[in-house]
Amino acid sequence: MLRAVFSTLFWVFLFLSSAALFPVAVVLWALTAPFSKRRALLHTFTCFWASLYTWLNPAWQVQIDGRDRIDPAKTYVIVANHQSFVDILVLFRLFRHFKWVSKIENFRVPFIGWNMSLNGYIKLRRGQRESVERMFRQCEEALASGNSIMMFPEGTRSPTGQMRAFKPGAFELAKRAGSAILPLAIVGTGDALPKRGFVLQGRHAIRVSVLDEISAEQVAQTPVETLTRSAYARIAKALGAPTEMPARGPTPAARHSG
Repeated sequence: MLRAVFSTLFWVFLFLSSAALFPVAVVLWALTAPFSKRRALLHTFTCFWASLYTWLNPAWQVQIDGRDRIDPAKTYVIVANHQSFVDILVLFRLFRHFKWVSKIENFRVPFIGWNMSLNGYIKLRRGQRESVERMFRQCEEALASGNSIMMFPEGTRSPTGQMRAFKPGAFELAKRAGSAILPLAIVGTGDALPKRGFVLQGRHAIRVSVLDEISAEQVAQTPVETLTRSAYARIAKALGAPTEMPARGPTPAARHSG
């Protein structure tokens, strides 16, 4: 019962604070959009907005390791394992500039989704080849303009906490754009808030570890499948999980999604 009450308070606070902060985002967008294609100030504000929900939640102790491995002068295709909605909140705690790639349904969420659109985050309609190709073009343009790209190569949250096979889309993108790949390992979010359900599961330590990059030179010289398995193995090792990636099942547009 206590967890249900606390969870209700959390979601009410998230909704009300988002309603209050979205107008600020609109003002920042209006003032900076004509001068800043990257929308860097708005993204920084969004990092602050998202971080409120982990800073103010006494049940979540978040630790960021290896932030100094992120070179602000570089652009990356950033890839992370995906256990929970909380992953999104804690990744904003990096306070580094990037554009999310996210399913189109998320952009329809009041206030939060609308702010994603203001930031120029990149929409993807799963299973639709035209949308996938548009996503690739927009990602390449974003990288060329100095924006890193953030993606979950599992494609969806893991219901068990065990990593799913990575889809090759993020790694194809890095190869096409000539960008380095930056793997991140997230621990603890799946226990804090599992995939199915809205009840927060008590106190949990959450950690984001920034791992060594796969350089642009390595990306250029390495096949996509090898890059996919290498990034999987690096993240799995950091999680203390088996490093051999499981087989991917055949899915529509599987080659391009992720």
